[in-house]
Amino acid sequence: MKQRLQDLRHDHDLSQKQLAKILNMSQPGYSKYETGENHVPVYALIRLATLYDTSIDFLLGMTNEKKSYKRTEKQEILYREYQKKLQAYLEQKGIIRHS
Repeated sequence: MKQRLQDLRHDHDLSQKQLAKILNMSQPGYSKYETGENHVPVYALIRLATLYDTSIDFLLGMTNEKKSYKRTEKQEILYREYQKKLQAYLEQKGIIRHS
């Protein structure tokens, strides 16, 4: 899992400091996820999977399928709403720029 977290972060051009802000934690705390020193809590897995548009199963190494699962129409609507809210929050906090 730790390698996937690093790879996804690099693929999205994010620093550990930015990811820590996204997860509302310290950079050293986030770093422990990438080194495997600490387990990633469920709330963080959900936020990371949403941010990276992947599945929690992929983050955990349970599948090699990077793309998230096919969602029902209702699930897709809820997912997109959450993703928009997360994007707006990150932009408001200055963690990421408008894309």
